[in-house]
Amino acid sequence: MAERAKAYVEGAQAVGRPALGIVFREIAPNIIATTLVLATLRVGYVIVLEASLSFLGLGVPPRIPAWGSMVSDGRAVMLTAWWVSTLPGIALIGLVIALNLLGEGLRDVLDPRQRGPRTVLPTS
Repeated sequence: MAERAKAYVEGAQAVGRPALGIVFREIAPNIIATTLVLATLRVGYVIVLEASLSFLGLGVPPRIPAWGSMVSDGRAVMLTAWWVSTLPGIALIGLVIALNLLGEGLRDVLDPRQRGPRTVLPTS
C-alpha cells in the first residue's frame, strides 16, 4: 500500500498504464526483496508457534510426528533417555536459527541501503 502512493506509480498512471501492468511492472519488482526477507523470518516464527502448540497438545493430532510433541513425549523419560527430548529440541532451534540467518543474509544482499559506498581504485 505504501508503494502505491509513490511518485513512479503516479507517473505510470499518468501515462495511462493499466492497473495490472503497474502492479507487475512497477510495484512487484520493488517489493519482492522485502517480501522474500520477511517470508524467511516469518517461517521461523511459525515453526516455533507450531512446536509450542504441539508441545501443549493443541497442535497436530498425536499420530502425526511434530517436534513439539516429540519434546513433550520425552519429558517422562528425561532422566534415563535425555536424547528423546533434547535432539528434537536442538533440531528445532537449529532450523529456526538457520532460517533467521538466511533471512538476514538475504536482507544484506538484496537491500541496497546496507551496502557501503563503492570505492573506485585509482588506475596507474
